Amino acid sequence: MSWVAAVARLRARREPGVLVTVATVRGHAPRKAGAKLVVGRTESWGSIGGGNIEAVAIDRARELMGEPEPATEVLDFALNDKVSNRHGVQCCGGTVSVLLEPLPVVPAVAIFGVGHVGYELARILARHNLDLHLIDTRPEQLAEERLAVLADAEAQIHVHRTLLLPEEVLAELPPGAHVLIMTHDHAEDAALCDTALRTAGLGSIGLIGSSAKWTRFRKRLATEGGHDEATIDRIKTPIGLAEITGKEPATIAVSVAAELLLGFQKGQ
Repeated sequence: MSWVAAVARLRARREPGVLVTVATVRGHAPRKAGAKLVVGRTESWGSIGGGNIEAVAIDRARELMGEPEPATEVLDFALNDKVSNRHGVQCCGGTVSVLLEPLPVVPAVAIFGVGHVGYELARILARHNLDLHLIDTRPEQLAEERLAVLADAEAQIHVHRTLLLPEEVLAELPPGAHVLIMTHDHAEDAALCDTALRTAGLGSIGLIGSSAKWTRFRKRLATEGGHDEATIDRIKTPIGLAEITGKEPATIAVSVAAELLLGFQKGQ
């Protein structure tokens, strides 16, 4: 498997990893600069030459995966019989520097309702390294030509076209996914709020709308849904940064995106 395919596999599994690259070589060494190894929690793909270099790199890569904020780092190796190595002697005679680049699990965001605000929000979030799920019961909102602006996205886009019961998509989302509810239909919003509160493993839950809308929803979630106050409080509304005001869709989208990104930075 190529290192590109291995990185894609980890991304699809939503598992952390580390990309290991031979950065510099002086003298004789098992592999040339540019050789790559992808390390996962229990598997690895590719090779940077085997022996002590590779074993130490794998050990350190898995240590990095356990750190809260892993950073890129460089390991230096002298390949001679005078150096005491953890995993045996490599005496090719040269020196090697190896670059370790963490591949963290990226955030996942689900936008329920790709109308005016949802569309602008998708355009902003698509420029970031995350998994972006777009859900709408209206086929025209998810038409290929409408989403063509996301073709060069850095995010991985997952489009869910569902004509009925969009709340069923909640069970398909990856663990920790952040949910934003902003459909065209208050009945859909209400069903999504209720199901989101019953779905284990989600991240934050945000609802767009007025205070009057939330007052009605809160009462229904308690009386008809049977949710207690603490559970209902998991839903944040209004969404976005209070400091960014304005009712234009693009302005609201900027505010919501900024709040999300701040949360990502804080590990929320």
